[in-house]
Amino acid sequence: MSNGRILVVEDDFDISNMLKIYFSGQGYAVEVAGKGGDAITSTRRQLPNLIVLDINLPDMSGYDVCRELRTTTRTKHIPIIFLTQKDERSDKITGLELGADDYVTKPFDIEELKLRIGNAISAAKKHKEINPVSGFPTGAPIEEHLRELMRKDADWSYIDVKIINFDSFKEVYGWQAGDEVLRATALMVADMLEQHGTSDDFAGHPGPDNFVIISQADTTDPLVDSLQDRFATEIQQHYSFIDRERGYMLVGDDQKELMTLAIGSVSTRTHQFSDIREITELAADDRRRKLSGDTSSDDGSSDILTAW
Repeated sequence: MSNGRILVVEDDFDISNMLKIYFSGQGYAVEVAGKGGDAITSTRRQLPNLIVLDINLPDMSGYDVCRELRTTTRTKHIPIIFLTQKDERSDKITGLELGADDYVTKPFDIEELKLRIGNAISAAKKHKEINPVSGFPTGAPIEEHLRELMRKDADWSYIDVKIINFDSFKEVYGWQAGDEVLRATALMVADMLEQHGTSDDFAGHPGPDNFVIISQADTTDPLVDSLQDRFATEIQQHYSFIDRERGYMLVGDDQKELMTLAIGSVSTRTHQFSDIREITELAADDRRRKLSGDTSSDDGSSDILTAW
């Protein structure tokens, strides 16, 4: 399995060949471009995970290559490490101002460069796993956190939070208003964790209208109750005066209820889990039962959420 794809933009054959041989041996797929124009074409054809970019190129400056990539939507997120003989402070500042992620001066330590490349690719990967609207982690970091907890002998609760009628709200008010709701909800979740959670608690945003909370607090009742109460109050400000007064939205000729939170949960205090899918399915099932008004679980015991 490849550690990622690196594009080396360097007109010195000895250096580019050495980098290709070394990083190929480290598990990376390496492509080499000797000119800036070739680098831009190659990047647009197949996005690399990182670009090692020389400044002194035969056809254009590495600064110009960086500028071009940073002003193109599809390529602006790619990490760039400048590799150059220039070591003046002004040169470094110029590169960083253009959006370069790092700056390595020739001659360089190959082990240091390896660490810088690995760190830059890891940081970019983590950035992609953060929802840009809420600022919360998405799928992979949530799974990683759950796996870590499942390896430990500790009590914790998984809470599934869904915004009901969110799609109808966006249909009426548009995507920007929807993003404002998500940012507001993320802030509420963070505040509730600060007030009622522990320092080890975790919040994620795995889906468009779904949040998750993983809490190690002894009880999640205060957190859940406070979150629902605050959402019910503050969500009103995202509607027009008319919709607030009549208590529903109109989508065409259809009446749609205002947004609410549906919350379900499971806990290691009442369950033993074999895998992550079991956790998410049980919490989602508990959320659906809660929403429908059914407070009994499949085995006849009381609803987990109300039992805490």
